[in-house]
Amino acid sequence: MRGRKPVPTPLRLVTGNPGKRPFNQLEPKPRLAVPTCPAHLSPSAKSEWKRLARTLHDLGVISELDRAALAAYCQSYGRWVEAERKLKETPVLLKTPAGYVQPSPWLGIANKNLEMMHKFMSELGLSPVSHTRVTARPPTRKPWEFEVDDEFFDE
Repeated sequence: MRGRKPVPTPLRLVTGNPGKRPFNQLEPKPRLAVPTCPAHLSPSAKSEWKRLARTLHDLGVISELDRAALAAYCQSYGRWVEAERKLKETPVLLKTPAGYVQPSPWLGIANKNLEMMHKFMSELGLSPVSHTRVTARPPTRKPWEFEVDDEFFDE
């Protein structure tokens, strides 16, 4: 696809549809839900998932369909954290057996995952700039009311 990314419909509604383009009447409207955390994520990635998933749901910007994007962001975050820990233990510049100086492989891993995180952050509305592009709904419950997932318990 060429050109700019399409602007989400809720954002176009809020801004008054400045381009006057017709709305997609068949746009899917997935049910908002907290996606389940994938088991394959690293411990750091799982903690990031726990930190973000409920908050994104409460803001109304995540659904079950966004599970893969959030998982990819969290896994990149986990790898970035691991690479940063390794960089603390090892020097940033290494000397090869031939005598040349080269950057640590951990530096490349950290930088690549930081780039990937940035891409997913803008897609999920996690960066300060992308906050302005997201239409959020106000939370319906108080933070202390989330001890039990009511939506998963039918009586």
